[in-house]
Amino acid sequence: MRVMTRIAFIGAGAAACYVAAFLTREGEDITLIDQWPEHVEKMRSQGLRASGSQGDFTVPVKAMHLTDVQAVREPFDVAFVAVKSYDTVWATHFIVRYLKPTGYVVSSQNCMNDEVIASIVGFHRQVPCIMSRIEVALWEPAHVNRGGPVGRDHGHDVFRVGETNGRITPRVEYLVDLLDHIDGARATTNIWGERWAKLSQNSMGNPVGAISGLGAEDMAGNPKARALRIHLAKETTRVGLALNYRVEKVAGFDAEVWTKADQGDVYEELEASLLPKPGSVNWHSSMAQDVKKGRLSEIDYMNGYVVRKGREAGVDTPVSAAIVEMMHEIDAGRVGQDPGNLDRVLQAAGLG
Repeated sequence: MRVMTRIAFIGAGAAACYVAAFLTREGEDITLIDQWPEHVEKMRSQGLRASGSQGDFTVPVKAMHLTDVQAVREPFDVAFVAVKSYDTVWATHFIVRYLKPTGYVVSSQNCMNDEVIASIVGFHRQVPCIMSRIEVALWEPAHVNRGGPVGRDHGHDVFRVGETNGRITPRVEYLVDLLDHIDGARATTNIWGERWAKLSQNSMGNPVGAISGLGAEDMAGNPKARALRIHLAKETTRVGLALNYRVEKVAGFDAEVWTKADQGDVYEELEASLLPKPGSVNWHSSMAQDVKKGRLSEIDYMNGYVVRKGREAGVDTPVSAAIVEMMHEIDAGRVGQDPGNLDRVLQAAGLG
């Protein structure tokens, strides 16, 4: 008889809620912990609704305010850290107190937070998990929506799980089996290369939508947005390779291809891949969603991280630096979302 695993999510944003809704429906023991009072209360009273490209259903869930967790008597086996990158430190310190001695933390976030979490719990109690090309949004309490195609229907594994030392362990296999109930999942021996590829994907899309207010299809139809995305990917992949990561494919291309984007024929090939596609959804990136909600962006942990690592590796990142400065202005409320910001960033980077 299977022993039930107690799983907590510290942070009940869009990605966490989508995963939690499916796992709860599968009969898993899931607890969602969040700091948005209305969200927690509505989940408690009405359940959690998941809608979009994988159907529409509502499940009753266990939801807790941060202040409720002190009443937890039975510790958790697994804790997913699913907060924004700037909240990683406090969230990890918070949840580890409620983990079993044999329990471990899973980072299902954007950005490169694995070493931060490991500095608190140790690498032996931390497992990275990447969610690749899954479009989810939480615009209202207790309702998460998914746009875009289902990965496994197109041969794409949304979830990639692996140990930081490259081994495929029983807990990696357990997490892969768990997440495969939602969408395609696989184990990887190259979690760092996967993580940098995810960082590259986010860095080339998230801030472009955030500064402009454009959705995915609007960006695809805008030549300046395409140019900005290409140059951001070029810089991010150059930094990753200079740091000796085995960077996995980014948006369907080998990392080395993006590094050669200054070559005319390569640029044309990359730009053609970013053009509008039939049936695509005009989805807003997670950073663009944060701006619309008036929340602080993750720019310093995304493109800002690329700039800092670029300095360490001796790789110039003028476009990344320019978009970081623009996002700082937006975060501070001095500038609003506007397609004209695309021009401003390109000009600041010397590409205007």
